[in-house]
Amino acid sequence: MGSNRRQLHILFFPLMAPGHTLPMVDMAKLFARRGVRATILTTPANAITVAASLGRASEAGHHVETLLVEIPHAEAGVPETLADANSVDGEMMFLKSTARLRDPLEGLLRKHRPDAVVSDMFFPWSGEVAEELGVPRLIFHGTSFFSLCLSDALQFHHPPPESSAGEEGGLYAVPGLPHRIELDRGQIPDVWRMPEFAEVFAKMRQAEKICFGVVVNSFYELEPEYADHYRKSVGMKAWHVGPVSLCNDEDGADMSARGGGIEQDNCLRWLASKEPSSVVYVCFGSLCRFTAAQLREIALGLEASRHPFIWVVRHPTGKGSPSSEPRLPEGFEERTVGTGMVIRGWAPQILLLNHEAVGGFVTHCGWNSCLEGITAGLPMVAWPMFADQFDNMRLLVQVLGVCVSMGGAKRYTLREEERPLVGAEEVARAVKVLMGGGGGEMRRRARELKEAARAAMGEGGSSYGDMGRLIEELLGKQITPETS
Repeated sequence: MGSNRRQLHILFFPLMAPGHTLPMVDMAKLFARRGVRATILTTPANAITVAASLGRASEAGHHVETLLVEIPHAEAGVPETLADANSVDGEMMFLKSTARLRDPLEGLLRKHRPDAVVSDMFFPWSGEVAEELGVPRLIFHGTSFFSLCLSDALQFHHPPPESSAGEEGGLYAVPGLPHRIELDRGQIPDVWRMPEFAEVFAKMRQAEKICFGVVVNSFYELEPEYADHYRKSVGMKAWHVGPVSLCNDEDGADMSARGGGIEQDNCLRWLASKEPSSVVYVCFGSLCRFTAAQLREIALGLEASRHPFIWVVRHPTGKGSPSSEPRLPEGFEERTVGTGMVIRGWAPQILLLNHEAVGGFVTHCGWNSCLEGITAGLPMVAWPMFADQFDNMRLLVQVLGVCVSMGGAKRYTLREEERPLVGAEEVARAVKVLMGGGGGEMRRRARELKEAARAAMGEGGSSYGDMGRLIEELLGKQITPETS
């Protein structure tokens, strides 16, 4: 039977945003290493951001093809400058424009005839196209089993909104989960009460009913109860294949390719001058923005903590031009010379987190960042803002015990101006807990999870095995050519 098999071909179709594209590209590289023909379908602008990573994979003998497709901006009624979902303000407009890729996707599937499609959850229409052509579609949500289970429970039980829960909001114990998980009602996603987002999520739920299954960037040892719950209680076929970021080699080349052109040599020289595990790394991902007032409090808090830090600063609210400089307190960078380093823009995060001088991570709790912190063996401070970030915080704090919460970061909202201001005193407190003696148990547990993650991805590990099982299942669904 094996002699009749042809090479398995999987088409990967990520959302054009760093937090969705990068893990799917890493996933494609992992499948390529297992002998699968892997193809990335994306836009020309998005392809540029992953070209270096894919180039190195090809040099190593694990070629990943790229197919390009253009979003018809004029037809979709969106500006050509809106090239990706890397902005909260333009996210819904961009998501609507991607639906115009339905016909091009159908044409490419007919032409290239892949054996399966892995597409982003925000492309529910891709499932309809795949079903019509008899191609198994796998969904990539880009989050944890825990978040998937929590989201399912919240949608099933419909907790009352914050406004009906009393003056303080109160806590809501989510029913039906393996652990007792309590949410501040202000942290319950409000997107379901926003008509446009609610419509998108309804389509996504409908698409899950016809998909072949779900691929999850996680590993079984990290969240075994929730991997089991998602499969058995929620009832979804799922394969855990992560942490996919570990496909990036340890000599720093692939890690640095994820840095977006930052002058990393200066940063590495600065880190080399610091004691092991003494530096706190502060970064809030590609979408999270802060008001100028909040940036000021973060700066003063880091300064008051008296711990060495690297802070990746994105542009603040209302500045319009991408070249505008974030406003930090006057004299802050001069006062912290030697103690702190500010990086403006995009940093080689995996490379920095794995440096021996870095001992802690202040994060927005995007799932990629959570996994990158875990695989580096670092305890974390959680500062979630929206999307799955509050879910991931609960997993890190309540279940895994590798994280401390940033007090005051209590409200789920897409708009930075609506968030409560977190003061410098709280920032300094959280950093001191993370980097001081109080973080010892978190640090021990984080190092255990680092080893478990690497074992999961190695031959014989849980993620290695689940990827193999998925490959075998897809090979079994291949339509073999008729023999004459």
